Amino acid sequence: MPKGSPELTEARREEIINACEKLYQTMSFKEITIKEIGNATSFTRTSIYNYFQTKEEIFLALLKREYELWSASLKDAMDWVEAMSKDDFAKMMANSLSDREQLLKIMSMNHYDMETGSRPEHLRDFKVAYGESIRTVRAALDKYFPDMAAQQKQDFIYTFFPFMFGIYPYTYVTEKQRTAMDEAGVNYVFMSIYEITYNCVRKLLGD
Repeated sequence: MPKGSPELTEARREEIINACEKLYQTMSFKEITIKEIGNATSFTRTSIYNYFQTKEEIFLALLKREYELWSASLKDAMDWVEAMSKDDFAKMMANSLSDREQLLKIMSMNHYDMETGSRPEHLRDFKVAYGESIRTVRAALDKYFPDMAAQQKQDFIYTFFPFMFGIYPYTYVTEKQRTAMDEAGVNYVFMSIYEITYNCVRKLLGD
């Protein structure tokens, strides 16, 4: 890690992550390289290696930030609302993910590649943010459904979080994919992030 104030170090890390995020809006994960990210920052490409050794570490840091933002939005909603029906809760969860398209897009990539391509300290930091998101959802279930059995809450967590990995590829379909499904006779029904999340949460909570 280069010498300098913690503020400078954090600012440069954020600049690198922001550059990666901007490139990801028009390029695929495979197309983005350390060189491309370096060209989008205000300092030399080689300086990136003082903060991240691989592009997988940069994407993992971006995913970490997205989890933190999602957790913060859920906590904010919980601070404002004291009681929720199952329908209200489903709407809250659906709205929270509708605002986090970036989170869902990165999640749809291969986590194995990002995690194995990152150093232990980066992976640990990511897992802290991921774990906090799980604890936040569990806290929401505890607050709004105190009579729900502990096993039901655990089942909700271990069903909903894996489900999230498939939201983006199901709700964002390219014209090429649509054509292929039409030619294959696949009866595809388009659903938004909100719709597919709302339906899943309602089913998990039951009637």
